[in-house]
Amino acid sequence: MNLKCCIVDDEPLALDLLESYVQKTPFLTLCGKFTDAISALDFINRDDIDLAFLDIQMPDINGMELSKMIRNRCRIIFTTAFSQYAVDSYKIPAIDYLLKPISYADFLEACNRAVEWFELKNKHVQTENGNTGIESIFVKSDYKLRQIELKKILYIEGLKDYIKIYLEDEPHPVLSLMSLKSMEEMLPSSRFMRVHRSFIVQPDKIKIIERNRIVFGKQYIPISDSYKNEFAEFLNRRSVKTHGNPSQE
Repeated sequence: MNLKCCIVDDEPLALDLLESYVQKTPFLTLCGKFTDAISALDFINRDDIDLAFLDIQMPDINGMELSKMIRNRCRIIFTTAFSQYAVDSYKIPAIDYLLKPISYADFLEACNRAVEWFELKNKHVQTENGNTGIESIFVKSDYKLRQIELKKILYIEGLKDYIKIYLEDEPHPVLSLMSLKSMEEMLPSSRFMRVHRSFIVQPDKIKIIERNRIVFGKQYIPISDSYKNEFAEFLNRRSVKTHGNPSQE
């Protein structure tokens, strides 16, 4: 896989360093470099860039603000000299956060994560087209990447900046600092369903539905009005049709 990338940083030395890192990374192609966000925005969206390295501290429009203007396909790796931005970067679906001075080892690790993301995304598209789908995903938890098998996921709960992934045979959920929307984009829609603004479920794992709520053990998951029709269609496809009382012998 080859990723088209660009660099945005108002510091010429930082720009040159990242350019040298890109040039010696075989799966990256540098398509542009910019010292301000305004010049970069149109280029990134117009040229279908896969990966953008964004400095956070920039004049006029900072990297955080720029990332919100970039369309979904482009993934972000933030770079900055200020560690206090690390938590904020997690609120945006970014691949990684690199603290200056950036070593090539850290740079390469972040780029490998980007490749993993695009490979998962491509497999997701294949699933939507009826081809062989993914069986696991990687999520960041406790500053580590953890591989999670899709078949073990019961449901996922969104809590503002965090998600909780509830798995079979595990007493505690996996906690990850990312949005529920970002997780939804990673999951094959053929296997997972949004039933509430705060919940995604795996329908094949549902055993009990009670009073318009999905029951997982002691947890009751509501089905909101926005998703009732889709969920009703799912139930209709899976329900056994009855025709009155069975005959008595």
